[in-house]
Amino acid sequence: MLSPLQVSQLPTTLRDLLAADYGLLVLLGVFVLEGAMLLYVVPSELVVPGALALLGGTLTNAVLIVAVAVVGATIGQYALFTVAKRAGRERLLQSRWFRVSDDALDRFEGWFDRWGPVVVPVSNTLLFTRGMVTVPAGLAGMDDRRFVVLSALGTLSFESILAGLYLWFGTVL
Repeated sequence: MLSPLQVSQLPTTLRDLLAADYGLLVLLGVFVLEGAMLLYVVPSELVVPGALALLGGTLTNAVLIVAVAVVGATIGQYALFTVAKRAGRERLLQSRWFRVSDDALDRFEGWFDRWGPVVVPVSNTLLFTRGMVTVPAGLAGMDDRRFVVLSALGTLSFESILAGLYLWFGTVL
């Protein structure tokens, strides 16, 4: 369960917006930004547990929050995938908003070259690598529909694990 200390680590504005009546819409926007690798203020690992802490840690809320997370993150990742596909590697690396180093991108391109499309959902499920294969998939010209399905599956896996851990630890503590 997310402790009060961890909830307090979320930016105040984000906490207030998530707790508001339109919290799920705000959460959707947060996940679009997270999927597009533009959410720098909050680790993605805290968003679902934080939302559950603020909106209520029930199974119904968990399912709803995970669904919003999957839709939002997939939209964001597809946007980044499309930019990578159209702009190319060099242009992306020169962009100020793209905060992935050349070396890191090389490493994730190696993953994609070695494992192929299966690495998209796997990387979306792993801590600290979420979305990192999005750019190599776009640069490789992966089919759009296939990318969206694999991206959504990985996000579903990752966010379900986080929600499940939050709910499980909530009943244990």
